[in-house]
Amino acid sequence: MNCHSCGAPLAATARFCHKCGAQVGGTHTSGWRAGLPWGVAGAAVGALITLIALRTAPRSRLPAPSMLPAPDISQMSPEERATRLYNRVMTLHTQGKADSAEFFLPMALQAYAMLPALDVDARYHIGVLDLTSGNAAAALAQADTIRRAVPTHLFAFMLRARGLELERDTAGARRAYRDFLTHEAAERTRQRPEYGEHAENLDAFHRQATAAAAAKATRGG
Repeated sequence: MNCHSCGAPLAATARFCHKCGAQVGGTHTSGWRAGLPWGVAGAAVGALITLIALRTAPRSRLPAPSMLPAPDISQMSPEERATRLYNRVMTLHTQGKADSAEFFLPMALQAYAMLPALDVDARYHIGVLDLTSGNAAAALAQADTIRRAVPTHLFAFMLRARGLELERDTAGARRAYRDFLTHEAAERTRQRPEYGEHAENLDAFHRQATAAAAAKATRGG
């Protein structure tokens, strides 16, 4: 059996191509349950992601797999492969190519599932992918795991706010925004490596949290 995308030989039980990451057989869902609340600033490995408004992407038929460029991920480490696929999903969706992003989303999630250990940054990436697919419960689970490991980590508040917004829990989302602002200054002075990699995203979320706090003060609630 050969990969339909790059032609690499595959084992009969393979679900994804080891060379390009293309899915082997099966069907893909058409459309997204919820739009992506995050964007990507740059397409390199470790690219920064920035917050954008939640929206519902139009449902349309997925493009043929052969039309999607096949990145060679065979020489990457498992961590690099997961990050590459994550950035690919984020970049495609930011470019308005929701169907192509949906094609690569399960590959990215599987790549993270195959890692021997998950650090905070990896769990944040998984949470963002969960939000991309509209799976608020899974994103909130990642937020809770991060918070148990590092109670004041900003990524936990970010995932929690966006997950609760997807669940239309406005009060809960406001609390997450407030918690972010409460701990932001002290956390950012710790200069965690993942904060440097996502500095632009943190700045964007700070603006969102500040706006949410101002709106609440204006309403007096």
